[in-house]
Amino acid sequence: MTNPVMNFLALALYLSVGLLLGLRLARGEAVTGNAKIGIFALGLGAVVLHATLLYTRLWLDTGLNLALTPAISLVAGVIATLYLFTSLIRPVDNLGILIMPIAGLTVMVEWLWPGHMSLPLTSNVSAAHIIVSILAYSLLCLATVQSLMLLMQERHLRGKHPGGFIRALPPMQTMESVMFQMIGFGFALLTLTLVSGVFFSEVIFGQAIKFTHHMILAVLAWVVYAVLLVGRWRLGWRGRPAIHLTLGGFALLLLAYFGSKFVLEVLLKRV
Repeated sequence: MTNPVMNFLALALYLSVGLLLGLRLARGEAVTGNAKIGIFALGLGAVVLHATLLYTRLWLDTGLNLALTPAISLVAGVIATLYLFTSLIRPVDNLGILIMPIAGLTVMVEWLWPGHMSLPLTSNVSAAHIIVSILAYSLLCLATVQSLMLLMQERHLRGKHPGGFIRALPPMQTMESVMFQMIGFGFALLTLTLVSGVFFSEVIFGQAIKFTHHMILAVLAWVVYAVLLVGRWRLGWRGRPAIHLTLGGFALLLLAYFGSKFVLEVLLKRV
């Protein structure tokens, strides 16, 4: 869909949510009551518009359009949606300061630089593999943003500056608990993604499993998250070691999911 009004409206709603959350965080105010309802309504409008735009751009006659920019926009939309509904049951409102504006930017990037790469959906297995992989990536992205907030919180507390935006954040123990819940669910879905990729690669991609850069990086990310979760369970890891491993695991996933696409489609001009 090339309607500029819908694209700019989606961007405006995403940016409005990020701005409102940023202003409340700067004042040290938690998002509660009518403010929470209003921000959620704006966010819901943004993701509905985003989903409408994606629907017209992703579905091709020959399959699903998973070129670089549509894929990034799709993942950003799923992340924004998960964030919104997670904020109703967990204290993660402030993650929207980063998540929502970035999601809005992906709408514009995909509109201005559309890509085309058709991936045939030959079976329910291939569709399930794609859905699970996107959900895994999205949950682990949320955990990464949570880890960044946790890192900022820790630095302020270490520097003995407990005022300002720190007042609007939940206690560190709560922040860590939510982060590990996200990592746990994301890790389970990542495991399913790798298993389905091994057993159904020929059905999905038309070739036997090969240890491509994508596969190797995804497996390395799985190992990092596995070490992190075992360390948390057996040794009680927390604080900076847990944050650094979370960031490292996501960096590997980012390269696995989008690094290879960027090299092939942008640098090597292969589709």
